[in-house]
Amino acid sequence: MRSPVLGAVYIHPVKSLAAHAAVQAVVEPWGLAGDRRWMLIDGESRVVTQRQQPRMAMLSAEPLPGGGVVLSAPGCPALTVRVPAPDRTVTAELHRSRVEVVPAAPEADAWLAARLGAEVRLVHLDAPSHRRPVDPQFGRPGETVSLADGFPLLLTARGSLDALNSLVAQGEHPHEGPLPMSRFRPNVVVEGTEAWAEDGWRRIAIGEVVLRVVKPCGRCVISTTDQRTAERGREPLRTLALHRREGKELLFGQNVIPESTGTIRVGDPVRVLDRRPDRAPAGSR
Repeated sequence: MRSPVLGAVYIHPVKSLAAHAAVQAVVEPWGLAGDRRWMLIDGESRVVTQRQQPRMAMLSAEPLPGGGVVLSAPGCPALTVRVPAPDRTVTAELHRSRVEVVPAAPEADAWLAARLGAEVRLVHLDAPSHRRPVDPQFGRPGETVSLADGFPLLLTARGSLDALNSLVAQGEHPHEGPLPMSRFRPNVVVEGTEAWAEDGWRRIAIGEVVLRVVKPCGRCVISTTDQRTAERGREPLRTLALHRREGKELLFGQNVIPESTGTIRVGDPVRVLDRRPDRAPAGSR
């Protein structure tokens, strides 16, 4: 087994739209620069994701300097969306939290509504440094998060995906595998570790950036969504339910919080600084 390295970096400019692969990214206290600073909300100001609209997977948002995005979809004209002035905010409901966000220009809403066939609005998080604190059960005072579900970064490991795909191949729906890493929408992908090694990590460094590993990630129906076609299947949730269940959660990947900032690059070494004495690598359960 070679030494662990950072194998891939993904930025999701608009929450639940297609991922943007990068060779490097700046780690800010609340996540990767430009990651999940935009999201969609419905007419009642509730977040809209692939849970409700799987076709969001087929829409792309290319990040622009300054924080804007270019929205695109197959066979459609692209639309450039600039960061709105923070002179008017609305309160949006994001899972169990409420957050102040800034509405985008109306043409962005119209463009998205036409592609999704539903009333949606595009909104922007203007001040991630103080708008939304991390769950105090896992975060420290002053730690914040962008518009990600709950934590600044999501980490997955290639070795664990390979192990999961082996289990899928032996299960009830082998034709659905092998599953690509895109199903899990990570920010950082580690290569060169044994399967499920990340279960035992408490603090790691990617290059010179230190990250605290705080909680396994419970997976939802989005992981069953083909990110190219928006079609849904049964995997990986069926296999995770058999082998990676903890209470009501089906686990794949780890939620992490930055303890320092800086630039990470594909190929950077990944060092384990501290391990969980109570949790050795789990393997399949």
